Amino acid sequence: MTCLALNRRALLGAASAGLGLAFAGRVAAQSGAPRNKLVVVIARGAMDGLSVTVPHADPNYAALRGSLALAAPGEADGVLDLGEGFGLHPALTGMHDLHEQGQLRFAPAVALPVRVRSHFDAQDVLENGGEALRQQDDGWLNRAIVAAGGTTLRGLSIGAQTPLILRGDAPVSSWAPGGRVRGDDRIASLLQDLYVDDPMLGPNLASGLATENLISMGGKGEVLRRNDVPGLGRAIARLMTGAEGADVVAVSLDGWDTHAGQKGQLQVRLTGLDQLVSGLKDGLAEDWSRTVVVVATEFGRTARTNGTQGTDHGTGSSLLLAGGALRPGGLIGDWPTLADNRLFDGRDLAPTLDVRSVFKGVLRDHMGVDRAALDSRVFPGSAAEAPTMNGLV
Repeated sequence: MTCLALNRRALLGAASAGLGLAFAGRVAAQSGAPRNKLVVVIARGAMDGLSVTVPHADPNYAALRGSLALAAPGEADGVLDLGEGFGLHPALTGMHDLHEQGQLRFAPAVALPVRVRSHFDAQDVLENGGEALRQQDDGWLNRAIVAAGGTTLRGLSIGAQTPLILRGDAPVSSWAPGGRVRGDDRIASLLQDLYVDDPMLGPNLASGLATENLISMGGKGEVLRRNDVPGLGRAIARLMTGAEGADVVAVSLDGWDTHAGQKGQLQVRLTGLDQLVSGLKDGLAEDWSRTVVVVATEFGRTARTNGTQGTDHGTGSSLLLAGGALRPGGLIGDWPTLADNRLFDGRDLAPTLDVRSVFKGVLRDHMGVDRAALDSRVFPGSAAEAPTMNGLV
């Protein structure tokens, strides 16, 4: 199985960070009107968009990419055809199947509203949703939950820490995948003893342990193995189903900073991403028809290959949209080409679309957040960036 760089330690301290764990793991029978689902996957480290949605028909592509260039569709080890001169990386077979079903779209040249090449700074802007570094101390996805009704939507963070994108006034749950936390586990027992009389931390810790047990065992005595990425997707899906399942989920995947040996690294990372999305689809079952998955990264990488068969920090990158709720269609935004005089700073893919426009389109069309709230509250000061097209979902 493919290994993703995802922290899998049990999250026992979530309550101390102000995170609610009350609903997580209670997979109840579906009741009331079905709710739409949104999963945001952050590819941390700067995913190379030119290797994900490959512009194989661009006349400058092969020369710029050198040894990292991928063959055209139909050729040996060629990309998977997306039409319009683009192809998906060969590792993304499951996502290509979604494309063939009208359930995958892509924006080939998106970027943040500010041009930075620092991972820390760029991830801050990507998640805070503002127009500058550290402009907000909460995340746009959390603010979207509030704008959409607050308590009517349930947020869930996957990983050892709740990322900035989901921090804010709306309470969210957290789950860090890992092995079953046994009743005789010393640390868990000590924490339970410490917080037994605490009205907030005691119940939240107990609920977190119950969630860990439910997911680790899957309710069927099955253990989520360390490298079982499709199983991880199905486990996340179990926390999204039922009357009290999560509606808005954030997942962080590390390991995309490919300065050297990029080809092999991306094969592993993209295979894992593909398996994660396939696991989500399988686990969500009929809820997949009400789901949109967004895969975004903080910035792209240089158009030219460096001397160590990798790429360095760049600007424009790709954004992927998948899900049964997505309307069929082609690429989102414009393609700037890879001509020398069109490269940003003479080295990077030039962005043609603010990434917030895509986020806005999904939140408006799929989660019901109105334009005024998107412009002023969810993405402050962004009125000039219209939601991407009507009827995205």
